[in-house]
Amino acid sequence: MHVLILGGTTEARRLAETLVAELPAGARVTSSLAGRVASPKLPPGEVRVGGFGGADGLAAWLRTHRVSALIDATHPFAETISFNAAAAAAAAHVPLLALRRPGWVPAEGDTWHPVGSLAEAAEVLPGLGQRVFLTTGRMGLAAFAGLDRLWFLMRSVDAPDAPHPPRMEVLLDRGPFTLEGERELIRRHRIDVVVTKDSGGAATAPKLAAAREAGIPVVVVRRPPVPGGVSVAGTPQEALAWLRAQGGSQA
Repeated sequence: MHVLILGGTTEARRLAETLVAELPAGARVTSSLAGRVASPKLPPGEVRVGGFGGADGLAAWLRTHRVSALIDATHPFAETISFNAAAAAAAAHVPLLALRRPGWVPAEGDTWHPVGSLAEAAEVLPGLGQRVFLTTGRMGLAAFAGLDRLWFLMRSVDAPDAPHPPRMEVLLDRGPFTLEGERELIRRHRIDVVVTKDSGGAATAPKLAAAREAGIPVVVVRRPPVPGGVSVAGTPQEALAWLRAQGGSQA
């Protein structure tokens, strides 16, 4: 058995840890990282870094390396690789599972403004606040580059490239984050609106609670759908159960 994990997320690392510990001796677990983060946390098992060259390149890799199961554990907003994975798995006749952490659900007291894209988020921002806590990552900052009257605190793992908002302070940090820390960021920088993607999970959720406590609005970018026909698991244990069902006695 050879399992390829399209990873880079916390769930992908946990899945690799689970599979390396639970699968029988001789099974291979390979994690593929996109290479966009300068110093990624490497999972156990084999690791490859870099793209495949689209769906055709991934399908060729699956065949060449005799992959018996493909698990897409990329970020919920990594839409291109998810659709490439679906096309490649179909072409190579390899079972495919999408591992997706559950999305966030608004709680009592939240003031959320759901939008369909970063461009829509930029459109609604001027009517909601002047000092923005932007937590959508360093990719896609061009959508906010024209908002020269707003001030942004942008948090990401690595420094962003241009174009980006002209009035912006960059905070380099990696989750998980604490509620106390998020409260302090909002207080110290006088944040009056938060922008986030519906990434789900607990590592970055404290900002939502801190915004609720401060009574400030949150612009939430909805996640794209999983490609049609692809099975979905919410946890690494669910993914392991799916893998065992696919592999029979191999797993």
